[in-house]
Amino acid sequence: MPIRRGRGRSIQQELEEGGVIARACSRESLSEEMPEAYKDVADVVRVCQAAGISRMVAKLRPVGVIKG
Repeated sequence: MPIRRGRGRSIQQELEEGGVIARACSRESLSEEMPEAYKDVADVVRVCQAAGISRMVAKLRPVGVIKG
């Protein structure tokens, strides 16, 4: 669970150091945006492309997160 892995960490600072601006209404909400909370998107894209259900057309980088 992401919330447990975020204890004792400054998630806000970690995201900012990675160039991501994050605003959230609570620490628990922000913990959902930790990189460990997501699958590696490059792996997901490769699998989808290999399965023939999509094709890679661009590589994007997040610059902001807004959690309500």
